[in-house]
Amino acid sequence: MKIIFILFLMLVPAFCLSQKMRAGTFSELEIFQKENKKPVIIHLYTGWCGVCKIESFNLNKDQELVQLINENFYLINFEAEKTKEKIRFQGKEFNYLSNGNSGIHELALALSKNKNQPVYPLWIFLDADQNLIYYQEGEFKPEKMKQKLKEISALLK
Repeated sequence: MKIIFILFLMLVPAFCLSQKMRAGTFSELEIFQKENKKPVIIHLYTGWCGVCKIESFNLNKDQELVQLINENFYLINFEAEKTKEKIRFQGKEFNYLSNGNSGIHELALALSKNKNQPVYPLWIFLDADQNLIYYQEGEFKPEKMKQKLKEISALLK
């Protein structure tokens, strides 16, 4: 019993010290950008996408990446097929398009290059003025994302 208690005490700090990527919403973005303009990362995903789940786990495991995003970017995680509220983005309003038991948000279609069916996961990188910098369909490995974020940060300075 003592061994389990000691192991528990050793693991608690590891869980407390690990950060997760801070994500906001589109409605918060407008407020945040007035306070402190930063580049924006929009991550489109779905609940059924296995690659999205694995990718999210791997990206959140990389503490250097998490810190880089939290300090230098605004992150918006956008579940394209479950988000049903009206979203205002770049001066336009977007709604959820229901298709019986399922559907997709208009904003997901607007952001995607494939207007019929977006590829998930989808990453969109915008500068502080919301101009497209980079577009990535499919899985983003932590090392590749760190490299891309460092390139973007250097480009925007």
